[in-house]
Amino acid sequence: MFRYTYNTLAYGREPLAEGIARLARYGYDGVELVGEPAEQDVGQIRAALHRHGLVASSIISIFTPERDIVSTDPAVRRRAVDYVRGNVDHAAALGAEVVTFTPTACMKIVPGAERVREWQWAVEAAREVGDHAGECGVRIAVEPWNRYETYLINRMDQAVAFVDEVARPSVGVMADTFHMAIEEPDIAAAIRRAGARLTHVHLADSNRAAPGYGHIDFRPILAAITDVGYDGWISYELLPAAGDVWGVLSGAGAPEFGDAYTEAAITHTKKIVSDLRTVR
Repeated sequence: MFRYTYNTLAYGREPLAEGIARLARYGYDGVELVGEPAEQDVGQIRAALHRHGLVASSIISIFTPERDIVSTDPAVRRRAVDYVRGNVDHAAALGAEVVTFTPTACMKIVPGAERVREWQWAVEAAREVGDHAGECGVRIAVEPWNRYETYLINRMDQAVAFVDEVARPSVGVMADTFHMAIEEPDIAAAIRRAGARLTHVHLADSNRAAPGYGHIDFRPILAAITDVGYDGWISYELLPAAGDVWGVLSGAGAPEFGDAYTEAAITHTKKIVSDLRTVR
């Protein structure tokens, strides 16, 4: 059976303890955290999770120009790798299972060096963080982003080729339906091609709202996730339709991402999963 979690980035500047309480109220199993270990107190998070009967599911890495895995500046590349390693340590301390990985800064859409060279930098970085993750009992999930956010890995077939070249058992692929709705002609087929490599899943509708609020049909997608034997987390990384996403969220300009979408996301998904189980 799937386990359900929700990315607390959608809650803006709300205290994390309030988000954890909300997720417990709507029947989630875990909490997905933003990868900023220096800003988070492990003891306080663990106490809040214990109080509400939840666990930390996963850590979402935030890749900025200062954390660019394929920067032409070796110091930036080193900082990016160390950042992901730090997220792995943070995940291990919290008992989280997954840390996400994308090899370019978000919104970087032009390469700074030859693609083959950047690809190799990314492979080397993934091997290093994969080895560290393996030692810590954590998995790395390589996430393709759409063409408007990156240029190096946009589609599942590219992520599969990348993971196969990295060749570390702790490194797998991630499926995010928002990005896939832009880049994949058939989301379910792409997930089936990933097969046992599938390590983490983000569900979001075509407009990055909660499933059911856009035009993605999640039935074949959830059927494919089931058919490949995936038993990890179903997470929701939902964001407002805005250029300044953080400004909207931190300014409380998108209240639907709190209670309304938190409840709707898991309810919509569980209904489909139940229907699929009945049909089969």
